[in-house]
Amino acid sequence: MNKLLTIDDTQTLTAKQVHDLYRRHVNRSQVSLMTSFGFGRELVERAEGAYLHQRDGRRILDFTGGVGVLNHGHNHPRILAARQRFQQEQRMEVHKTYFSPYVAALGHNLAQLLPGDLGMSFFPNSGAEAVEGAVKLAYKYHNGSRGRVLRADIAFHGKLLGSGSLTGQAQETFRFPGIQGVVTYPYGDLGAIRAEVARSRAANGECDIYAILVEPFSASTMQWCSEEFLRGLRALCTQEDIVLVFDEIYTGWGKTGSLFYFMRYPGLVPDVVTTSKSFGGGKSSVSAYVAREPVFRRAYDNMVDALLQSTSTTYYGFGEETATAIEAINIVVDDDYPARARAIERVLAPGLERIAKEHAETVADVRGAGALHGVFLREGPKLLELAARLVPGGMTRDPRFLTKLITSSVVNALYRDHDIYTYYTLNGSNPLVAAPPLIVEQPEVERFLEALDRTLAKGLPRLLTKFVQEKVSSLW
Repeated sequence: MNKLLTIDDTQTLTAKQVHDLYRRHVNRSQVSLMTSFGFGRELVERAEGAYLHQRDGRRILDFTGGVGVLNHGHNHPRILAARQRFQQEQRMEVHKTYFSPYVAALGHNLAQLLPGDLGMSFFPNSGAEAVEGAVKLAYKYHNGSRGRVLRADIAFHGKLLGSGSLTGQAQETFRFPGIQGVVTYPYGDLGAIRAEVARSRAANGECDIYAILVEPFSASTMQWCSEEFLRGLRALCTQEDIVLVFDEIYTGWGKTGSLFYFMRYPGLVPDVVTTSKSFGGGKSSVSAYVAREPVFRRAYDNMVDALLQSTSTTYYGFGEETATAIEAINIVVDDDYPARARAIERVLAPGLERIAKEHAETVADVRGAGALHGVFLREGPKLLELAARLVPGGMTRDPRFLTKLITSSVVNALYRDHDIYTYYTLNGSNPLVAAPPLIVEQPEVERFLEALDRTLAKGLPRLLTKFVQEKVSSLW
């Protein structure tokens, strides 16, 4: 038997050794894909605030926001202190036959912060589980008498079998089975939803739709629902007794300039809201769905069904995870993270608009809210022809391959030349995402804008050629 690796052994592994272990025990193709970028070839020694400190001494500005996880930045000192205290005091973790003061307090805090009677919470581990829990709640609310659930055509709700079937952008290379009765509507189109409600009526006039899911702000596409749409949808769901679910997994906890995106509209209350990502302060894997009290009680508040809401029974109420979330929420409130996002927007939004005007041949659009913005790059026939020459074997099965390749070349140049780490969305229109943690200051936002300006000034053909020749050609 080979020697088991210790933590000390692990911390001394070289990048080459890590790549080799990934190839043998994790995913060989993942190594081939991620080493196309500079950050896939290097290891991070430590992370603090908005910065990654690599083993080679480079200090990288992390402008990804951890894809929604790092509103608090890396290793926020109050988060670390809360977790250390939990461990040092040897608090209990997993027994479900004891009530958890952390679950109780976290549920209370959410009820205090969310509008209306959103006051009943459940805490699984991931955003996808929160979505599935919300849909399960809606189905149980109707006691299985309704069979359809509506989702938007640009929705992203997760990658499990259930949440994946509720995700609007179909996986291009392989289709999995999923929840039955899923119906798609055009994002933001209230008329189309009303028509679908009319089509779903049975002979007795009863509507067959048990839930409608929507992301009030779509982080995959940088689109958002109008106030008119959201209020109209709320009225329709109330009229037809349909459970309305708002997915705010990415956009919660101040990211778009309000605590949750929908809360910028006073009096607007969904039946269920889902959250995860920064809910755990960047350190714990925890999510939640929070339901209106009448909806939750009708579904689960009886002795027979009291435990049916579980989506991941073993770690529900995981002690340190919920304790971390309590501290993360208090930091959001104490440091006014929505105001921080709005301050970032006051620098980021006009800066991106200026760049779009100065590089009109390169940038098709910029849009976003708060500290979450997307830069949409142009393709065009010349770039298509160039990519076809550079990449042997054609454009692969992915119809978005060219867009991803172009955006990847900008991501790589920002990292290589300016020590700035960004990303692009894997769903939707694949924009370059500017989504810094909410602890960044104005000079760091200005640094990103200057680096993006200088990078785009080189021209997409040059960036694309360099990226493919240096990084990608070895994959084919």
